[in-house]
Amino acid sequence: MKPLKEYTIPFVGLKLAKHHFEYEIEQAFFDYFEYQEFNDVKVKVDLELEKKSTLLELHFKISGFVNVNCDLTNEPYDQSIENEFDLVVKFGDEYNDEDVNILIVPHGTYEINVQQYIYESIILAVPIKRVHPGIKDGTLDSDILKKLKELSPKGKKENKTEDDIDPRWNTLKKLLTDK
Repeated sequence: MKPLKEYTIPFVGLKLAKHHFEYEIEQAFFDYFEYQEFNDVKVKVDLELEKKSTLLELHFKISGFVNVNCDLTNEPYDQSIENEFDLVVKFGDEYNDEDVNILIVPHGTYEINVQQYIYESIILAVPIKRVHPGIKDGTLDSDILKKLKELSPKGKKENKTEDDIDPRWNTLKKLLTDK
């Protein structure tokens, strides 16, 4: 997959200081990754890159919303997301991204592409179980929700009497008391 140019930061010409980058992420970004879970995306990424003499420190701050389908009713809704992520870029003999928070790039590297880190941070900020807020507060009026309530099991009986028990079990109980 070819990296997108707008997410490549050429750090070689930057001074030893903090630098700020902002990205507006929309659905086209996820289309590039062929990720089809979101209906719409409006996310703002604030990236602070601190260049030091031997390493780079990146701090990602992600906020916005993604439009997803509810897992219960399949109704689309806007899920707000927030996430923060720190990444340290060090220089070494060869490329190594085995550690989640540390990226080692070869000496002589003059730029870094952050698109994969933005992509992963947004996806990880979305809850695993997506429930429409209207279900929690009872304001969602959906045919699927009505059908689920209709088909849900009714309340359990609290006091079961001997008459409620299947008579076949009584025969089995006799085996326990017979010696």
